[in-house]
Amino acid sequence: MRETTAPNMTRSPMFAATSTLFLLSASFMHAQATPTGKKQMTDPAKVHASAIVIDTHADTPQRFVDEHWNFTDPLNGGMLNYDSARKGNLGAQFFSIWVDPGQYPANASARRTLELIDGTLEQVRKAPDKLQLCTTPDQIIAAHKSGKFAVLMGIEGGHSIENSLGLLRNYYRLGVRYMTLTWSNTNDWADSSGDIDDATVKHHNGLTPFGKDVVREMNRIGMMVDISHVSDKTFWDVIETTKVPVIASHSSARALTNAQRNMTDDMIRAVAKNGGVVMVNFFPAFIDEQWRQAWNAQKPDRQKAQDALEAEYKAKGLPVPYAASDKIDREFAAKIGRAPFNSLIDHFDHIIKIAGIDHVGIGTDFDGIPVPPDGIDSAADLPKITTALMGRGYSADDMKKLLGDNLLRVFGAVQAAAEKP
Repeated sequence: MRETTAPNMTRSPMFAATSTLFLLSASFMHAQATPTGKKQMTDPAKVHASAIVIDTHADTPQRFVDEHWNFTDPLNGGMLNYDSARKGNLGAQFFSIWVDPGQYPANASARRTLELIDGTLEQVRKAPDKLQLCTTPDQIIAAHKSGKFAVLMGIEGGHSIENSLGLLRNYYRLGVRYMTLTWSNTNDWADSSGDIDDATVKHHNGLTPFGKDVVREMNRIGMMVDISHVSDKTFWDVIETTKVPVIASHSSARALTNAQRNMTDDMIRAVAKNGGVVMVNFFPAFIDEQWRQAWNAQKPDRQKAQDALEAEYKAKGLPVPYAASDKIDREFAAKIGRAPFNSLIDHFDHIIKIAGIDHVGIGTDFDGIPVPPDGIDSAADLPKITTALMGRGYSADDMKKLLGDNLLRVFGAVQAAAEKP
């Protein structure tokens, strides 16, 4: 999805890219003291290579459907493909099934959702020697052992169910294993952080009674509840309603970057108490305050360009393809420059300190953001996260939890609590 929603702020000076060479040149080949006092593997490259690395959010399915592009093709301007995943030891990816509510009418959400699901499943059909559809933690582990890339799906935005628990169940039957309750738009049963200050939008003070039924039904069938994008009140209603751990599939820390999409420290603590996991987002506007302010200062000009693009496609009777709108966002992001790599690492560090190492993971938002931070160009660069965090004193065991084991634990807990057929 396009991550662009944020309040206007005063323009700050543009800033140049920050080099990460120093971080990446550090050597860890000697024995390293860990928080537990144990000695263990300390070469970040080996630690990263030995882990099951899981990313809970990438918007690549737009490319499958709209561009007729295959996951095994060259990147061609994208941030994630099969080759970059292998280079970065990314072993499992939750592909985001996101329907742009501004381009597809409410009664057409399900059709677009099904097209994106089909586009993702087609990738597995076309490359069965490389890709495997996975719907359980055990299948992820088995795929990893067999050398195959694990393909998973998560719906981004509850508007995709068109107020139907039957549709929700059918998406689960097709392989969807989490749903983000809202995108940047408030739907008929849950408030979003993206429009919570918009007086023209009908809000519900969090979850409606039906919204709570959605959460309970997700608990019952074994679908993870994702609270990224929701309003603060919706978040607290979810925590009160759910009987199993939740995830934030791609959210960062509001204490460091004052974006409404980010989570407060109290929310992060609540996810930890719930047993869930917060997956750090890579969008510069969510991880670097200076970049966020520069991005928001561009909003009037950026919106003008997007409106002109929409008018062009509307005249043709067509929805705006994501690649076209993303091109505009990339052009505006290029005027700002790259956010510092350390800003991303600071968010991992902060959430670990607030929630504990058992409650943090990776939710890149690849192919759904105009640009990642400096040093991260594609999934091939994910080992830099391990190098940087081990440079701050985190152990091999810590990294294996963050890179994938924490998500496997939550995924397993949600499925174990599901009603047995």
